[in-house]
Amino acid sequence: MNTTLVVMAAGMGSRFGGLKQAEPVTEDGKGILDFSVYDAKKAGFSKVVFILREDMADDFRRLIGDRIAKTIEVEYVMQDTSCLPAGRTKPFGTGHAILCCRDKVHEPFAIINADDYYGSNAFYDMHKHLSQAKNGEYAMVAYELGKTLSKNGTVSRGVCEIKDDRLVRLNEVTKITPEGTYEENGKVTTFPMDTLVSMNLWGLTPDIFDILEVEYKKFLETANLMKDEFYIPLVVSDAVAAGRATVQVYHNADRWYGITYREDLPEVKEAIGGYIHDGLYEGI
Repeated sequence: MNTTLVVMAAGMGSRFGGLKQAEPVTEDGKGILDFSVYDAKKAGFSKVVFILREDMADDFRRLIGDRIAKTIEVEYVMQDTSCLPAGRTKPFGTGHAILCCRDKVHEPFAIINADDYYGSNAFYDMHKHLSQAKNGEYAMVAYELGKTLSKNGTVSRGVCEIKDDRLVRLNEVTKITPEGTYEENGKVTTFPMDTLVSMNLWGLTPDIFDILEVEYKKFLETANLMKDEFYIPLVVSDAVAAGRATVQVYHNADRWYGITYREDLPEVKEAIGGYIHDGLYEGI
């Protein structure tokens, strides 16, 4: 069965500054996305769909998309911003971004963040799952918290509650420090470093679009449209709670790398440079 990789690339990266998806991590100008697409294609994915904003589309194509299109089939989806209320410029979030793909994606698909490095093993697990998945049989790759933290500031992570390798609930926790602590209502909690967290690598089947459409209408009717966001993890969690879907969780022991802050770049460059030196990316 064909599988598609959907890349959420509409964010500009306010904490990083600028189009961080295009930031080179190698001397010859390749970015994290080059390596994610390489890993996905090698694992069996046959197409990539990039979700962009109209105002960044030309730069993205020139800096990234045209190069990647030489190696795999590429399509583009623009996240609609005409629905935003006056005064809001930020799109409505990841759930809305995925819903915008409805006319382009008709097969099981994985979604990733454009500025995250997930490692090759994650894509093998995801492609194997999706190539056999029936509607409602979703998947997620979970990482150990300690292997996802930034030395340069706080991060947000989806903390997983898992039973028998199935996702029960996902709790979004913000402002987790490099030491794995966070504060809520004056109470400081420390997570064990092996706590499993979501890094937005989901595997979904096309029935998710019907679910998203219904939930998005509810969002528009009940949310504070000036600040709230429509998140894909929340939609999936609600579908699980309602018995409409299951989520198989794949525990990945690899280290995750991302560029949340500009100061994260040297570590990412060093890590990917090491993988290239070890022969993991021959011919890229």
